[in-house]
Amino acid sequence: MKTTLTAIVLALGATAAFAGPSCTVPQEKWMKEADFKAMVEKQGYQIKTFKVSKGKCYEIYGMDKAGQKVEIYFDPATGAELERK
Repeated sequence: MKTTLTAIVLALGATAAFAGPSCTVPQEKWMKEADFKAMVEKQGYQIKTFKVSKGKCYEIYGMDKAGQKVEIYFDPATGAELERK
């Protein structure tokens, strides 16, 4: 029983480790997607994939100025970077 409980706790912890941040800003306050993408590209990022994450944040996959792959979560209202993987 103790082993099963430990396995469940570890599995849940591993799932949480892969989850991105959560954004609680009401959708009517979000930046327009086109404006957000233009802002990020102006900063030197090349966007390969853009999406709204499960946590309701803007998320991009692409390349930074140095050509390194990035996965970044942004606040959809301000465009502030929240987390980089």
